Amino acid sequence: MAWQQVEIRLKARPRGLHLVTAEVLAALPQLNGIKVGLLHLFLRHTSASLSVNENADPDVRADMARWLDQAVPENAPYFAHTTEGPDDMPAHLKAVLLGESLTLPIRGGRLALGTWQGVYLGEHRDAGGSRAILATLWGE
Repeated sequence: MAWQQVEIRLKARPRGLHLVTAEVLAALPQLNGIKVGLLHLFLRHTSASLSVNENADPDVRADMARWLDQAVPENAPYFAHTTEGPDDMPAHLKAVLLGESLTLPIRGGRLALGTWQGVYLGEHRDAGGSRAILATLWGE
């Protein structure tokens, strides 16, 4: 199989951690034809993140978002990068902590995630806007 690449546009969301697995899968119907392979997701932004975690209980996402807001507070006196607002530098730090890319296994035309795993978009700005993910598929 040849490499395939698709850009996925995600709608704008409020600050927080959002389960986007269904949106990613909906944008990749060609995944069904791959028996064994890999899906690489790369978020093309510096103030948002991608991660894999709990997909059933939304309290996990809310707790993680609260922890991140406490760990990386707005208006910290040591931030020099403040021209884009008080949420911008903390958003960059949160994105570095959680990361911008994922490599996920494909098995039998589906993502081989664990039972309780899903793909999160971390929106770390109050008004980050729509986000773009570059999805690269490879497999047979």
